[in-house]
Amino acid sequence: MSTTADLHTLTGAYAANALDDAERARFEEHLALCPSCAQEVRELTATVTRLAMASAVAPRRAMKDEVLGRIATVRQDVPRGEPDTGPATKPRRTPGSQGASRWALAACLAAAVAFGGTTVWQHQRAQDAREQARQVQEQARERSQELAEVLAAPDAKARTGEIDGGASGTVVVSKSLDKAVFVADGMARPPRGKVYQLWFNDGDAMRPAGLMDPDRPTEAVLMRGEVGDARGMGITVEPAGGSKEPTSTPVALLTFPS
Repeated sequence: MSTTADLHTLTGAYAANALDDAERARFEEHLALCPSCAQEVRELTATVTRLAMASAVAPRRAMKDEVLGRIATVRQDVPRGEPDTGPATKPRRTPGSQGASRWALAACLAAAVAFGGTTVWQHQRAQDAREQARQVQEQARERSQELAEVLAAPDAKARTGEIDGGASGTVVVSKSLDKAVFVADGMARPPRGKVYQLWFNDGDAMRPAGLMDPDRPTEAVLMRGEVGDARGMGITVEPAGGSKEPTSTPVALLTFPS
Protein backbone atom coordinates (compact mmCIF):
# COMPACT_ATOMS: atom_id res chain seq x y z
CA MET A 1 0.00 0.00 0.00
CA SER A 2 1.25 3.48 -0.87
CA THR A 3 2.34 5.72 2.00
CA THR A 4 1.46 9.41 2.21
CA ALA A 5 5.00 10.25 1.09
CA ASP A 6 4.55 8.02 -1.94
CA LEU A 7 1.24 9.69 -2.81
CA HIS A 8 2.93 13.07 -3.12
CA THR A 9 4.93 11.66 -6.05
CA LEU A 10 1.91 10.54 -8.08
CA THR A 11 0.74 13.92 -9.39
CA GLY A 12 2.34 13.42 -12.81
CA ALA A 13 1.01 9.89 -13.25
CA TYR A 14 -2.46 11.01 -12.13
CA ALA A 15 -2.54 13.92 -14.59
CA ALA A 16 -1.41 11.61 -17.40
CA ASN A 17 -4.05 9.00 -16.45
CA ALA A 18 -1.35 6.42 -15.74
CA LEU A 19 -2.62 5.07 -12.39
CA ASP A 20 -4.58 1.88 -11.90
CA ASP A 21 -8.02 2.02 -10.28
CA ALA A 22 -6.80 1.33 -6.73
CA GLU A 23 -3.99 3.90 -6.90
CA ARG A 24 -6.31 6.47 -8.43
CA ALA A 25 -8.93 6.04 -5.68
CA ARG A 26 -6.34 6.36 -2.91
CA PHE A 27 -4.66 9.34 -4.56
CA GLU A 28 -7.98 11.17 -5.00
CA GLU A 29 -8.64 10.74 -1.26
CA HIS A 30 -5.22 12.26 -0.60
CA LEU A 31 -5.83 14.99 -3.18
CA ALA A 32 -8.87 16.31 -1.28
CA LEU A 33 -6.65 16.90 1.77
CA CYS A 34 -3.44 18.17 0.11
CA PRO A 35 -3.57 21.69 -1.41
CA SER A 36 -0.03 21.47 -2.80
CA CYS A 37 -0.77 18.27 -4.71
CA ALA A 38 -4.08 19.72 -5.91
CA GLN A 39 -2.30 22.77 -7.31
CA GLU A 40 0.33 20.63 -8.98
CA VAL A 41 -2.31 18.38 -10.54
CA ARG A 42 -4.10 21.45 -11.95
CA GLU A 43 -0.87 22.67 -13.55
CA LEU A 44 0.04 19.26 -14.94
CA THR A 45 -3.47 18.65 -16.26
CA ALA A 46 -3.39 21.99 -18.07
CA THR A 47 0.00 21.04 -19.48
CA VAL A 48 -1.31 17.68 -20.70
CA THR A 49 -4.13 19.50 -22.48
CA ARG A 50 -1.72 21.89 -24.20
CA LEU A 51 0.60 19.00 -24.97
CA ALA A 52 -2.18 17.18 -26.81
CA MET A 53 -2.49 20.20 -29.11
CA ALA A 54 1.23 20.80 -29.43
CA SER A 55 2.90 17.40 -29.68
CA ALA A 56 1.77 16.45 -33.18
CA VAL A 57 4.41 17.11 -35.85
CA ALA A 58 2.79 18.89 -38.78
CA PRO A 59 4.30 17.95 -42.14
CA ARG A 60 5.31 20.85 -44.35
CA ARG A 61 2.36 22.40 -46.17
CA ALA A 62 3.38 21.25 -49.65
CA MET A 63 3.90 17.58 -48.71
CA LYS A 64 0.30 16.45 -49.28
CA ASP A 65 0.09 18.05 -52.74
CA GLU A 66 3.54 16.74 -53.58
CA VAL A 67 2.69 13.15 -52.61
CA LEU A 68 -0.66 13.19 -54.42
CA GLY A 69 0.89 14.80 -57.47
CA ARG A 70 3.66 12.23 -57.71
CA ILE A 71 1.35 9.28 -57.15
CA ALA A 72 -0.95 10.58 -59.88
CA THR A 73 1.88 10.47 -62.43
CA VAL A 74 2.65 6.77 -61.88
CA ARG A 75 0.97 4.70 -64.57
CA GLN A 76 -0.72 1.42 -63.67
CA ASP A 77 0.44 -1.79 -65.33
CA VAL A 78 -1.71 -2.81 -68.30
CA PRO A 79 -2.44 -6.40 -69.46
CA ARG A 80 0.21 -7.66 -71.81
CA GLY A 81 -0.62 -9.40 -75.05
CA GLU A 82 -3.80 -9.39 -77.14
CA PRO A 83 -6.54 -12.04 -77.12
CA ASP A 84 -6.37 -14.67 -79.84
CA THR A 85 -8.86 -13.64 -82.54
CA GLY A 86 -8.08 -16.42 -84.97
CA PRO A 87 -5.63 -16.92 -87.84
CA ALA A 88 -3.70 -13.78 -88.59
CA THR A 89 -3.77 -12.31 -92.08
CA LYS A 90 -0.34 -11.58 -93.40
CA PRO A 91 -0.19 -7.93 -94.49
CA ARG A 92 0.91 -7.08 -98.00
CA ARG A 93 4.16 -5.18 -98.27
CA THR A 94 4.63 -2.29 -100.61
CA PRO A 95 8.01 -1.12 -101.93
CA GLY A 96 9.90 0.73 -99.26
CA SER A 97 7.56 -0.42 -96.52
CA GLN A 98 10.18 -2.68 -94.94
CA GLY A 99 12.59 0.22 -94.43
CA ALA A 100 9.82 2.46 -93.09
CA SER A 101 8.73 -0.29 -90.72
CA ARG A 102 12.26 -0.61 -89.39
CA TRP A 103 12.43 3.15 -88.80
CA ALA A 104 9.02 3.08 -87.09
CA LEU A 105 10.07 0.14 -84.93
CA ALA A 106 13.27 1.93 -83.91
CA ALA A 107 11.31 5.07 -83.04
CA CYS A 108 8.82 3.07 -80.99
CA LEU A 109 11.59 1.30 -79.11
CA ALA A 110 13.34 4.59 -78.39
CA ALA A 111 10.09 6.11 -77.15
CA ALA A 112 9.37 3.04 -75.03
CA VAL A 113 12.81 3.19 -73.43
CA ALA A 114 12.47 6.92 -72.72
CA PHE A 115 8.93 6.58 -71.39
CA GLY A 116 9.86 3.56 -69.34
CA GLY A 117 12.73 5.48 -67.76
CA THR A 118 10.41 8.37 -66.94
CA THR A 119 7.88 6.02 -65.38
CA VAL A 120 10.55 4.40 -63.21
CA TRP A 121 11.78 7.84 -62.12
CA GLN A 122 8.22 8.98 -61.32
CA HIS A 123 7.55 5.79 -59.39
CA GLN A 124 10.75 6.26 -57.39
CA ARG A 125 9.79 9.86 -56.60
CA ALA A 126 6.38 8.70 -55.35
CA GLN A 127 8.04 6.01 -53.24
CA ASP A 128 10.41 8.60 -51.79
CA ALA A 129 7.50 10.88 -50.89
CA ARG A 130 5.61 8.04 -49.19
CA GLU A 131 8.74 7.05 -47.24
CA GLN A 132 9.27 10.67 -46.16
CA ALA A 133 5.69 10.85 -44.90
CA ARG A 134 6.15 7.56 -43.02
CA GLN A 135 9.31 8.86 -41.35
CA VAL A 136 7.52 12.04 -40.24
CA GLN A 137 4.73 9.97 -38.68
CA GLU A 138 7.23 7.68 -36.94
CA GLN A 139 9.16 10.65 -35.55
CA ALA A 140 5.89 12.14 -34.29
CA ARG A 141 5.01 8.92 -32.47
CA GLU A 142 8.45 8.66 -30.86
CA ARG A 143 8.36 12.31 -29.82
CA SER A 144 4.88 12.00 -28.32
CA GLN A 145 5.98 8.92 -26.38
CA GLU A 146 9.02 10.70 -24.93
CA LEU A 147 6.92 13.69 -23.93
CA ALA A 148 4.30 11.45 -22.31
CA GLU A 149 7.00 9.60 -20.33
CA VAL A 150 8.14 12.85 -18.72
CA LEU A 151 4.58 13.93 -17.88
CA ALA A 152 3.70 10.53 -16.42
CA ALA A 153 6.89 10.25 -14.36
CA PRO A 154 6.10 9.80 -10.65
CA ASP A 155 8.23 12.84 -9.79
CA ALA A 156 7.02 15.13 -12.61
CA LYS A 157 6.77 18.75 -11.44
CA ALA A 158 5.40 21.68 -13.43
CA ARG A 159 5.75 25.44 -13.39
CA THR A 160 4.05 28.02 -15.64
CA GLY A 161 5.31 31.49 -16.43
CA GLU A 162 4.70 34.44 -18.74
CA ILE A 163 6.63 35.07 -21.97
CA ASP A 164 7.15 38.44 -23.65
CA GLY A 165 4.32 39.25 -26.03
CA GLY A 166 1.51 37.77 -23.95
CA ALA A 167 2.40 34.09 -24.43
CA SER A 168 2.78 31.55 -21.65
CA GLY A 169 5.07 28.60 -21.11
CA THR A 170 5.05 25.58 -18.83
CA VAL A 171 8.11 23.54 -17.97
CA VAL A 172 7.73 20.00 -16.64
CA VAL A 173 10.76 18.39 -15.02
CA SER A 174 11.40 14.79 -14.01
CA LYS A 175 14.54 14.37 -11.89
CA SER A 176 14.35 10.57 -12.09
CA LEU A 177 14.41 10.69 -15.91
CA ASP A 178 16.74 13.71 -15.88
CA LYS A 179 14.56 15.27 -18.58
CA ALA A 180 12.47 18.38 -19.05
CA VAL A 181 9.63 19.30 -21.39
CA PHE A 182 8.71 22.84 -22.35
CA VAL A 183 5.19 23.60 -23.61
CA ALA A 184 4.65 27.03 -25.20
CA ASP A 185 1.23 28.55 -25.84
CA GLY A 186 0.65 31.61 -28.03
CA MET A 187 4.25 32.33 -29.03
CA ALA A 188 4.63 35.24 -31.46
CA ARG A 189 6.43 34.43 -34.69
CA PRO A 190 10.12 35.37 -34.37
CA PRO A 191 11.66 37.87 -36.80
CA ARG A 192 12.50 36.58 -40.27
CA GLY A 193 15.60 34.38 -40.20
CA LYS A 194 15.37 33.92 -36.42
CA VAL A 195 14.27 31.09 -34.10
CA TYR A 196 13.46 30.68 -30.43
CA GLN A 197 16.21 28.72 -28.69
CA LEU A 198 15.83 26.97 -25.32
CA TRP A 199 18.56 26.95 -22.68
CA PHE A 200 19.27 25.17 -19.43
CA ASN A 201 20.19 27.74 -16.80
CA ASP A 202 23.03 26.30 -14.73
CA GLY A 203 23.34 29.46 -12.65
CA ASP A 204 26.55 30.87 -14.08
CA ALA A 205 26.10 29.62 -17.65
CA MET A 206 23.45 28.80 -20.23
CA ARG A 207 23.44 25.39 -21.96
CA PRO A 208 21.76 24.91 -25.39
CA ALA A 209 18.60 22.79 -25.05
CA GLY A 210 17.06 22.80 -28.51
CA LEU A 211 15.15 24.98 -30.96
CA MET A 212 11.47 25.72 -31.37
CA ASP A 213 9.56 25.68 -34.66
CA PRO A 214 9.09 29.33 -35.72
CA ASP A 215 5.83 28.43 -37.50
CA ARG A 216 4.13 26.93 -34.43
CA PRO A 217 2.74 29.28 -31.77
CA THR A 218 1.79 26.28 -29.60
CA GLU A 219 4.44 23.59 -29.30
CA ALA A 220 5.81 20.98 -26.92
CA VAL A 221 9.57 20.47 -26.92
CA LEU A 222 11.57 17.77 -25.18
CA MET A 223 14.54 19.83 -24.06
CA ARG A 224 17.77 18.45 -25.49
CA GLY A 225 20.28 17.18 -22.95
CA GLU A 226 20.15 16.24 -19.30
CA VAL A 227 18.64 18.48 -16.65
CA GLY A 228 21.62 17.85 -14.36
CA ASP A 229 22.09 20.68 -11.86
CA ALA A 230 20.15 23.22 -13.92
CA ARG A 231 18.08 25.58 -11.78
CA GLY A 232 15.85 26.74 -14.57
CA MET A 233 15.58 27.53 -18.27
CA GLY A 234 15.58 30.49 -20.62
CA ILE A 235 14.36 31.37 -24.09
CA THR A 236 16.18 33.68 -26.47
CA VAL A 237 15.82 34.76 -30.09
CA GLU A 238 18.74 33.46 -32.14
CA PRO A 239 19.78 33.21 -35.81
CA ALA A 240 18.28 30.27 -37.71
CA GLY A 241 20.16 27.13 -36.72
CA GLY A 242 20.76 28.36 -33.17
CA SER A 243 23.79 29.62 -31.27
CA LYS A 244 26.36 28.09 -28.95
CA GLU A 245 25.57 30.72 -26.34
CA PRO A 246 22.81 33.35 -26.00
CA THR A 247 23.19 36.41 -28.21
CA SER A 248 20.06 38.28 -27.08
CA THR A 249 18.18 39.21 -23.93
CA PRO A 250 15.94 36.30 -22.82
CA VAL A 251 12.25 36.65 -23.67
CA ALA A 252 11.55 34.38 -20.69
CA LEU A 253 13.31 32.90 -17.69
CA LEU A 254 11.64 30.10 -15.74
CA THR A 255 12.84 28.56 -12.49
CA PHE A 256 12.46 24.79 -12.36
CA PRO A 257 9.92 23.51 -9.83
CA SER A 258 11.50 22.11 -6.69
